[in-house]
Amino acid sequence: MDRSRSSSGPPTKGSVYTNIDHAPVTSVLPNGDVPYTDHAMDADERVITALGYKQEFKREFSLWTTFCVSFAVLGLLPSFASTIYYGMGYAGTAGMVWGWIIAMLFIQCVAMSMAELCSAMPTSGGLYYAAAVLAPPKYGPFAAWITGWSNWIGQITAAPSVDYSLAAMILAAGSIANPEYVPTTWQTFLLTMLIMIIHAAVSSMPTKWVAQFNSYGSTFNMLALVAVIIAIPAGTKNEPKFQPSKQVWGTITNLTDFPDGVAVLMTFVGVIWTMSGYDSPFHLSEECSNANIASPRAIVMTSGVGGLMGWFLQLVVAYTVLDIEAVIDSDLGQPWASYLLQVMPRKTAMGILALTIICGFSMGQGCMVAASRVTYAYARDDCFPWSRYWKKVDPRTHTPVNAVIMNAVIGILMCLLILAGDVAIGALFSIGAIAQFVAFSIPIAIRVFFVGNRFRRGPWHLGPFGRAIGGLGVSFVLLMVPILCLPSVTGGNLTPDLMNWTCLVYGAPMLAVGVWWVVDAHKWFKGPKVNVEHAIHPVEEDGSAIVDVGVEVEDPESDGDQPSPTQASRKSTKK
Repeated sequence: MDRSRSSSGPPTKGSVYTNIDHAPVTSVLPNGDVPYTDHAMDADERVITALGYKQEFKREFSLWTTFCVSFAVLGLLPSFASTIYYGMGYAGTAGMVWGWIIAMLFIQCVAMSMAELCSAMPTSGGLYYAAAVLAPPKYGPFAAWITGWSNWIGQITAAPSVDYSLAAMILAAGSIANPEYVPTTWQTFLLTMLIMIIHAAVSSMPTKWVAQFNSYGSTFNMLALVAVIIAIPAGTKNEPKFQPSKQVWGTITNLTDFPDGVAVLMTFVGVIWTMSGYDSPFHLSEECSNANIASPRAIVMTSGVGGLMGWFLQLVVAYTVLDIEAVIDSDLGQPWASYLLQVMPRKTAMGILALTIICGFSMGQGCMVAASRVTYAYARDDCFPWSRYWKKVDPRTHTPVNAVIMNAVIGILMCLLILAGDVAIGALFSIGAIAQFVAFSIPIAIRVFFVGNRFRRGPWHLGPFGRAIGGLGVSFVLLMVPILCLPSVTGGNLTPDLMNWTCLVYGAPMLAVGVWWVVDAHKWFKGPKVNVEHAIHPVEEDGSAIVDVGVEVEDPESDGDQPSPTQASRKSTKK
């Protein structure tokens, strides 16, 4: 029986076809577009092939190692050390403990909605792919364009901001050990650049080595976090050891010019920046075994475990800190180091700072890995100039080395903001928070408000609560975007060096991306680009097999939230 086929070449005898009608994923392939390969596929390859992509990475990440990468990206201890200024410095202890709880409830909604999308579309493109598939047909490429660039901006600012904080902590430790030593901005920049280069080298190693490195680093992160949570209350030198609960929970130390409620909302920048790394399993899904179940589980595990342990750390600091203003305004230039010296004996404080530095190194490397996978995925669809270079996978390491190098160079250039002062480099933290959560919310909003019955759930889903949970998460992001752009002072107190430059540093490149779309990109960018060999219609070929994925799928006539009893199966057709 003769069927028409695509120009990519005819199938050969023994080809294996993937029936996307029964795949537990939401694909960019049109109905009847049947991808095929010249070899038998396992379950993971059938899923990624049904999504329109070749299997190019080795799947050497498991649920645990994927969770380890994302938990390393979270880096709760170094993240808290890097953002303590925003939590404690805006609204005091009450802002810290209440702000974290409130923000985490909504962040968990975003994380669970993202996990549902990941189960349905486990690709390195992640949110960008989901936006393209779920948006109304005429708007899919534009939704992918905005989502992809916002996500990429957030990803490439992560490693520089982490490595800058890490360099500042290392130099602060030097100042504590030698009070006569005063770090210069050039020394901070050069140390940050060195750390970026080391992280780029580690991230270019074979996938198995990267997974093992992050597994060790994440395990150390978790152990160090538990050790610090126990060591601070047990070893504090202050008398009394703890602040009264009434003061911790009920006293807002408002160091901004805004009302108390707004000041508490402003503390969310620390929570949001800390918790912006749980999308890493999405971007690593093409390297993960059993990806459409393990990757969404890793997302939810990261957000849940990270949120709970982060709150415990907030409580420990809130109950032990004595003088908030002294911590924020210390000459050390690093509030975490100032806090440790305030509440702990000198040697113990140095030990905890050393643990934080090691954890920060692991966190920065995890950020570099995640960002490189995002860059690779977008370059694969020709989003960048000279994409043909950035989408290459090194034949020896099977990792996107060119994408790693590109991100490292851009990150080092960003770190030149260090030379412009603390406020300028501090904008990287707010940019990362806004850029990531804007990218998180776009495909979730499309799924909640516009997708109708075009969303095919994966094996991990939220059932009938998916739309409500997603709606809460999107509403939270809409509230927080303007809040994250507020400066801490207003009126006559607002000077250029105290201005929050986030709206400019994030808004300018996004405006440029929008103009690029209107002027030129809309002519050639059509969203995710299929790279599998495929036939436009189902093919019957002697010796060939049409393979279904073998899981329960939804009835296309349903509302998108109720599964049908249809059970996919494996079958073979003969001429």
